[in-house]
Amino acid sequence: MSDCDPVAEIGPFSDSGADVIPWPIALRELEQARLFWLSTVRPDGRPHVTPLLAVWTGGALYFATGDQERKARNLRTNDHCVMTTGTNVLDGIDITIEGRAELVCDPAERSTTADAYESKYGDLLTSSDGTWYGLGDAIRSGKVLLYRIDPEVGFAFGKGETYSQIRYRFQR
Repeated sequence: MSDCDPVAEIGPFSDSGADVIPWPIALRELEQARLFWLSTVRPDGRPHVTPLLAVWTGGALYFATGDQERKARNLRTNDHCVMTTGTNVLDGIDITIEGRAELVCDPAERSTTADAYESKYGDLLTSSDGTWYGLGDAIRSGKVLLYRIDPEVGFAFGKGETYSQIRYRFQR
C-alpha cells in the first residue's frame, strides 16, 4: 500500500468548530509512537488486547510476535484486528487503525521492516543490554512471525482545548 492520504471526515462526537486532523499529523503520531496496543479476537469470540512495539513503513503497520503467542493463534482463525496508540491523558492525539493482519514471508519486506524497527527503537534492539536485543535479526531470519496491517479505516481522537473524532477511509 502507498502512503497516499486517506479521505478524512470529522465525526459526530467532535466539538462544534473542531477541525479535521490532517492525515500527515496522524501519520507522524503513528511513526513516532513507541507503544501500541493490538486487539484481536479469540476463537471463542472473546477479545484479547496486548501492548507491543510496532512500526509504520510503506503505508502499513507492522508488528512481530512468537508463533505460539495468543495474538498469533487468534490471527490464524480471524485476521481482523485493531492497532491503537496514544496517551492516557486528556491531551494529544489517540490513533486507531483497523485492518487485517497478513503474515509477511517476503525476505526483502522482512529486512526493510527490521531496519525500520532498529531505526525507531535503537539500542533497545541493537545493544546487547537492550530489552529486545536481536529482534531485528529475528525478524530478518524468520525466527519470529512478522505481520503487516494494511489499514482499511483509521480514527484520530484529538484531545485538549477542542475534542475531535476523525475517520480516515483508506483507498484500496
